[in-house]
Amino acid sequence: MEGWSHDWVKMLETVAVGVEQFFLEATKEMTEALDAFADFSEDIAAQLEGAIAPELDTLDAEIDPWIESILQAFMGLETAVNEAAEPVSHTLEPMLNEHPACVGCRHYHGQMYGGNVLVCAMHPYGWETETCPDWESSWKD
Repeated sequence: MEGWSHDWVKMLETVAVGVEQFFLEATKEMTEALDAFADFSEDIAAQLEGAIAPELDTLDAEIDPWIESILQAFMGLETAVNEAAEPVSHTLEPMLNEHPACVGCRHYHGQMYGGNVLVCAMHPYGWETETCPDWESSWKD
């Protein structure tokens, strides 16, 4: 009766050795295949780089001046638009040291016109002291 259990264990050991051998061989073959694929892809990449790189350099040299001229035109256009829109877009915030009475006032305008700041309609150059008699909060109660 002990013979069949001994045979069973021997058979399981033989199967385990066979499975282990199979996986070792499969791993070895897979590693070789992956190494061959990596070598092949490196060769293809080197060939592509050798064929395309000079053409890209030539294209870059041809396109660079053209793009540079377009960028300069856009910069000039941006400058012209900014100068034309300056009275509309150049708003200053009241500073504590320049116009302390205007900070938080709803009448504050603070836009530049011809290089001069219009602080508000009632006091175009700002109020001189710390408190303005016409000051109203910009926040509603």
